[in-house]
Amino acid sequence: MKKIAIFPGSFDPYTKGHHDIVLRSLNLFDEVIIGIGYNSAKKNRYFDIETIVSKIEELYKGDPRVSVLVYNDLTSTIAKQHGANFLVRGLRNTTDFEYENTISQMNRKLNPDLETVFLITSPQYATVSSTIIREVHRYGGNVSDYLPYEV
Repeated sequence: MKKIAIFPGSFDPYTKGHHDIVLRSLNLFDEVIIGIGYNSAKKNRYFDIETIVSKIEELYKGDPRVSVLVYNDLTSTIAKQHGANFLVRGLRNTTDFEYENTISQMNRKLNPDLETVFLITSPQYATVSSTIIREVHRYGGNVSDYLPYEV
């Protein structure tokens, strides 16, 4: 049986930290689906979703184990629909853990076959967040050190 994982997030933008989590996940799973969900708490995206999908697909074009999916549904439902029994989440700090743990418990309640796997962020990416990158970019700062593609 294939081990399929979904790495869900808004990825606005998709950072080198996200890329690192996907590469490390490929050591654990046969397939990783990068699931770009619409977060109802975040009203508008900063980066165009089609552009981000294109950049991510280009990044992994040589690796058939990675795919990208845009969805507007519960992550637990999407996992079931795509035969994924694992969710992958990166943790930078204890604040991330508190937030992700709550979501993990709800996903498990909604889909008992779904296991969340937490990967601790690699030290060089521990301070990288999409929120900070958006702010730096919004005010004309250089974000190229934090993204695995050009914007």
